[in-house]
Amino acid sequence: VVQQLAHVITVSRQSRLDIVDAFKRPESNIHIIPNGIDTDIFKPLPHVHRQHWRIITTASSDQPIKGLSILLNALAALREQFPHVQLVVVGKLKEGGSTEAELKKLQLETAVQFISGISTEQLVQEYAQASFAVVPSLYEGFGLPAGEALACGVPLICSDGGALPEVVGDAAYNVKAGDVGALAKVMAELLNSDELRKQLSVAGRLHSLQHLSWQVVAEQLTAHYQT
Repeated sequence: VVQQLAHVITVSRQSRLDIVDAFKRPESNIHIIPNGIDTDIFKPLPHVHRQHWRIITTASSDQPIKGLSILLNALAALREQFPHVQLVVVGKLKEGGSTEAELKKLQLETAVQFISGISTEQLVQEYAQASFAVVPSLYEGFGLPAGEALACGVPLICSDGGALPEVVGDAAYNVKAGDVGALAKVMAELLNSDELRKQLSVAGRLHSLQHLSWQVVAEQLTAHYQT
């Protein structure tokens, strides 16, 4: 069926390659339009104070592909130099799961907080309070959390897994997926540099407005329908 469709749209070059591989559809017949971010909701909140030692990520705790284990190990290494650093995970901790065991092994029980069931507005508040965000995924076909973080103007570190470099462009700090040492090093750089965090904050918001906002995405989709 996929090979017979007149038009196929997907959200990234990475996803297009996956479709080519899975369905043997010619790459030239797959059009790319990114997922849209509501930049009127996901936006900076200047009145909310950023907490210097607070890092945020969005991850399903026991899905290895999301890279939470990589981030936890980087955090454990980071706390030797920065003992006050804390991580907020937007996601639910599975009782008795591998992540819970890893938290105990790394002695991070008091350094990591899981929050779930929150509204979009509360999520934006969490981003506003964070010093920076991390998306450590080993693979993403797009990576909405990365786009949402950029739109909120929170400085972002993300892996180069899958489509993430496409989503963030030059507006985030990229590290090699799965590299604990590289991630810990960049996290330390951001904690040590107010200027770098400020630059990434501004760049992220601008990138989201120019490339990921619903206005931009809708215009691309409308133009495609009309061709």
